[in-house]
Amino acid sequence: MALYILKRLLLMIPLVFGITLITFVVIHLAPGGPVEVETEMSLKTSAQARENLKKLYGLDKPLHIQYLDWLGRFVRLDFGKSFVDGKKVIDKIKERIPVTLTINILSLLLIMLIAIPIGVLSAVRQYSLFDKLTTIFVFVGFSTPTFWLALILMILFGVTLGLLPISGIQSIDVSGMGPLDRVADWAKHLVLPIGLSAFGGIAGFSRYSRSSMLEVIRQDYIRTARAKGLRESTVILTHALRNALMPIVTILGLAVPGLIGGAVIFETIFAIPGMGQLFYASTMSRDYPTIMGILVIGAVLTLIGNLIADISYALVDPRIRVK
Repeated sequence: MALYILKRLLLMIPLVFGITLITFVVIHLAPGGPVEVETEMSLKTSAQARENLKKLYGLDKPLHIQYLDWLGRFVRLDFGKSFVDGKKVIDKIKERIPVTLTINILSLLLIMLIAIPIGVLSAVRQYSLFDKLTTIFVFVGFSTPTFWLALILMILFGVTLGLLPISGIQSIDVSGMGPLDRVADWAKHLVLPIGLSAFGGIAGFSRYSRSSMLEVIRQDYIRTARAKGLRESTVILTHALRNALMPIVTILGLAVPGLIGGAVIFETIFAIPGMGQLFYASTMSRDYPTIMGILVIGAVLTLIGNLIADISYALVDPRIRVK
């Protein structure tokens, strides 16, 4: 297992460099650069001033030289300085990444805690009323635009009922609160973002769980377990569930990019100071160093998520032995 993990880690190195190369080229080919964004509202900006800005940002060099310069800083874990405020990109990411990771981890936990039991019960009680209701829920979850649902819930719970805050991660007067009140305030601010972030995932993963469980409970070893007189709960939870989780674990690792991408939408709607909001603002201002830093961090987190999924796959199935 240790050798397998080492090989996967070594394989991640060329993948990360390949991702950075493609990303660097794509964002520089996008129309409108940082110089154009900064000077488009000022008609008196001279051509010389624009050239000076390009030299300041290093954009006057050929694209491959710009990439090699960025790569040289990247191997030293230096993402450069932001074009917008001159701050180090790594410092800006350090400020924002805990919020984004917290929301994504809690969303994944919520998805697993709700979706897997729903899928298992739907498979065990196939064609029952519960199964039909969860099928309707899946169709609604897949077809409902989450950004539209976010706005509706903000109006309902935040404006009409006044039960939940609709922006930020803490109240203005949080400094005057006690420790428990701060935790409660923080939890109230995250109810809507985490719930909406997990909504689509619960619908999808519950269907995956149901399909996987249906396939497993029809196997011969399940019939043998029942023929031995084992209780139904033991058959389902001990013999069937563990094998049914294998494809779920794989899909869960592949779901990490979707959650990170969804953070851009939710953090922008709810004004949450996370990486998603920072990425959106950086994209609009063509802040290349910050965009590259966020995309590289997202790529690394995605690769780590896939590695964890592969390791979990081997741990869930005792028949798999990775040496």
